[in-house]
Amino acid sequence: MQKLVIASNNTGKIAEINTLLTPLAIEAISQSAFNVSEIAEPFVTFVENALTKARHASRCSGLPALADDSGICVAALNGAPGVHSARYAGEPKSDARNNLKLVESLQNQTDRRAFYYCVIVLVRHADDPQPIVVDGSWYGEIITQSRGAGGFGYDPHFYLPELDKTAAELTAEQKNQISHRGIALAKLAGILRHTGKF
Repeated sequence: MQKLVIASNNTGKIAEINTLLTPLAIEAISQSAFNVSEIAEPFVTFVENALTKARHASRCSGLPALADDSGICVAALNGAPGVHSARYAGEPKSDARNNLKLVESLQNQTDRRAFYYCVIVLVRHADDPQPIVVDGSWYGEIITQSRGAGGFGYDPHFYLPELDKTAAELTAEQKNQISHRGIALAKLAGILRHTGKF
C-alpha cells in the first residue's frame, strides 16, 4: 500500500478519508503519528489553507500529504462561518459551542440555506509545483433543533430536505456517498486511478 499523511488531527475526518482511500490501496496516516504540529490557517480561502497544511505535513513527515479544508457556509450570514467553521465560537474548538452560536446567529432569519464546502489538496512532496486540488459542495439548510448522533461538526443541524434527515442521522456509508468530502474524494480517486497514483 502507498502511504500518505493526512494533515489533520480530526478523528472523524480521518476516518472518512481512510474509508474512501482504502479501496485504492492507499494508507492514510494522521499527522499526529509523525508528531506534526497543527499549523495556523490564516487565509480567507479554503484552498490556501489546505495547501499550507499539506505542504507543512509533507515537509515534517517526508511523505506525500493530503489536506482538507472544509466548513459550512450559510447564505443569511454572507457565507460565514466558512473558513472559520472549526473555531466559530472561539478557542478551544467545540462542536457544541459552534452549533449553539450558529443557531443563535440565525434566530431572526427566515433564510436557512447552507452548504458544506470541502477542498482537498494532495502534494507529492512539500514543494510540489503541481498539487492535485479537488472540491465538493453539499447543500441543505440549518435547523434549530439538533437531530441524530452520527457525524461531527455541524451535522446535527445540517438538514437535507430531500432525505428528511440531518447529516448526523445518516450512516457513515450514506454520508460518504453524498457529502462534500465524499464528492471531493471521489474526484481525487478518479484522478489517482487515471494517473497511476502518486
